[in-house]
Amino acid sequence: MTTDKDDLEPIEPGTAQELFLDHKATDCTDSTVRNHRYRLNPFVRWCGEEEIDNLNELTGRDLQRYRLWRKEDGDLNKLSLRMQMSTLRVLLKWAGSIEAVPQNLYDKVMVPRVRPEERQRDETLDADDARDILEYLSKYEYASREHAVMALLWQTGIRVGAAHSLDVDDVFLDENYVQLIHRPDEGTTLKNGKSGQRPVALTPDVSEVLADYIRTHRVDETDEYGREPLFTTAHGRMHGNTIRRLTYRVTAPCYRGVDCPDCEGDESKCPEAVSPHAIRRGSITHFLTSDVPVDVVSDRMNVSRKVLDQHYDKRSEEVKMEQRRGYLDDI
Repeated sequence: MTTDKDDLEPIEPGTAQELFLDHKATDCTDSTVRNHRYRLNPFVRWCGEEEIDNLNELTGRDLQRYRLWRKEDGDLNKLSLRMQMSTLRVLLKWAGSIEAVPQNLYDKVMVPRVRPEERQRDETLDADDARDILEYLSKYEYASREHAVMALLWQTGIRVGAAHSLDVDDVFLDENYVQLIHRPDEGTTLKNGKSGQRPVALTPDVSEVLADYIRTHRVDETDEYGREPLFTTAHGRMHGNTIRRLTYRVTAPCYRGVDCPDCEGDESKCPEAVSPHAIRRGSITHFLTSDVPVDVVSDRMNVSRKVLDQHYDKRSEEVKMEQRRGYLDDI
């Protein structure tokens, strides 16, 4: 059933945005609502510039014009444009449910397709989203394998191969650290070989999660070398690809009951789900934004400063400026 334009109730774009965000706030975290607001602000601004003061009059052609304007005005990459158009699609689907726009208008939003390799190159797990994910897992799936993997990856920023290589005996919970060891003769390697071997500190909270996971949820299995992997399945050591699938599943907002743009509740198709590398990139950016010295982050994450600057540091220039300003204030 579609809604005839004559049956629509007039509504201004800014008013629609606020009502939509109020609606989302009933079942979404604060950071998710903030992300929705951030992605919709340009649309409301564009409507003002185009003198569109009633969403009832919005057409598919208008949506196409906005898409082109947003791409040029924001100088966005395809992934960012996809996220913003997907959120607009969710807004219009909601607006159709309250007779603010035709019910099928959301179908006319053209969301750019992004190849997997393009997503992996640009995607980063935001610190607020990481906090939401870990809060959800702590509340509803405490010390589960999903909780333990996500807590470790976010806290340490280690690569999938490093997480795959860990044994129970590599986890020193009383001293709050894990020891990464390169064991090529036993099927577990580190990307940088022996130079990647190092202890990595944990917070007491993450140590406690790992301790409770080992005690209550770890599948008691050994691998073919008789070692006791930290992360296991019924078949032994958890494969790296299984860890990747776990992170895609757990980082999808619909996994924790939040509406996703575009995926219709199917976690495997969620455009907001991210890879382990995005978690690593987000973790590094979070440490840098928190004023941890670059050399410390470089050593902790086992990545050269040059590579860190080129591929991992996703702080905006404005954030970097404000951090530099903080040092100047004390001079």
